[in-house]
Parts: sequence; C-alpha cells; structure tokens
Amino acid sequence: MKKISILASIFLVTAVFGQKISNYKYISIPQTFKDFEKNSFGLDDSLANTLRSKGYTVVQEGKNQLSSEFEKNSCNFAIANVLNSSSFLKNKVTLEFKDCNGKVIFSSNGSSGIKDYLEGYQEALRLSLVSLPASNPLAQIQSSKTENTQKEVVKTNEVSSSESFSESKSGKYTNGKLNLQKIQVDTNQFILADSGSSVPFAVFKTSSKKDIFRVKLADGSYTIGYFENGNIIIDIPQSNGEFSKEIFSAK
Repeated sequence: MKKISILASIFLVTAVFGQKISNYKYISIPQTFKDFEKNSFGLDDSLANTLRSKGYTVVQEGKNQLSSEFEKNSCNFAIANVLNSSSFLKNKVTLEFKDCNGKVIFSSNGSSGIKDYLEGYQEALRLSLVSLPASNPLAQIQSSKTENTQKEVVKTNEVSSSESFSESKSGKYTNGKLNLQKIQVDTNQFILADSGSSVPFAVFKTSSKKDIFRVKLADGSYTIGYFENGNIIIDIPQSNGEFSKEIFSAK
C-alpha cells in the first residue's frame, strides 16, 4: 500500500516557474515554518539537505550566521516556505519560494497517503521536491521595488556587458596548476580550454550584468565566473555545498 501511495502522490506534484528558482544560488529557510510552529516534523532540515544536494547554498535562520552578502542584498536570496495543505485523508504540503518582493517564483505540491504525521509529511515534502531543478545560478541584479527601475538597470547592464566582453579576445591563463587557452567563440561566449583535453575546462556565456558570466564546467555542473583586475575568476562548487574562488591570471 505504501508503494502505491507513493506512486499515486507523484502525479499530484505540480511546479510553477521552475526555470526561475534555478537562477538562485542562495536559499533562506526560516527558523520555523508558520504552519508547523508546534512541530516541524524535521521538514526544515530535510528541505535544507535536499537543496544542498541540488547545488543551492542554504542559510537557515538560527543555525547559520548570515553572510555579509545577504545583509547587503537580500534580493540575491530566495525565501523558502512549507505550507500545510492537508486534507482529511491525506498529509499534504505546498513548497513555495518567493523573491525579495514577495512574488512566488516556484510552487510545488506533494501529497502522501501515509497517516503517520512524521512519515506522511516527510514523504509529501520529498514528492514536492521532485520537480525542483538544480541550482544554475545567474548573476542576480540588485532588485528594485519598482518594475520600471529594474528594467532600466537590466538594459544598462546588458550594454555594459557587451562592451566589456570585447576587451580581450584571446590569451593564455593559469591558476598555477592548469594552463588554459581563452578562445573567443562569438560576441557572447568564450571558453577556457586545456590543450590536452577534448572537453573545454569551462564555457562562459554572458549574463545581464557586466563582467559576470554563466559558466558550465567540464563535469557538467553550473556556476558563475567574472573578470577581476584582469583575471578570470570561477566559483568552483564544492561537495559540501560551498564554493571556492579559483583565480586564473593572464600569462
């Protein structure tokens, strides 16, 4: 019966705007979910662990010290919430993520036929997370409370990005371990290639912010890269969900 309930519940999972939540690197989880203030049933920790496995960096209120980046610009973070949408016969949850303006950017439902609250809510949460995409962070523009101002910022950054992109067409870069060739593919894309490999070390594509790039690494993972003092910087994902700064200097 348990297997049947799991299969049946999968069809109840729905997702909205999944392509947007994947743009975020950071997810903030409140200390307690309002609908589960009396008993969290471990939903906060389960959600945090799954998010980390999908490449997100998680900040849990009361458990992690907030970074200076969060304090300076909370619009770099999506805010997670788990709502109790249970019916008489089923344990149900609604997983929501909102941006800094309170707009829902991702919503997914999970339902379980398991009557035990702990197991039922845990299963419902797992099912709601099935459709959540892995993190594929883009450079987040400083969000504005007014839509018109935000559009003007995006437009300006797109022009700046195109101008700065043409500063260096090619060249050799090294981090002290690897010697890579920067190859300009087109006006919006370049790669860092190792002459000893048929797969590029990293593929850079322009974003809407000046000198910030979406980066696909050789292992298929996604991150961001940027120019800094003439160097190429890549945030390399680590197994613990953190990122390390890899600096490639021009030779």
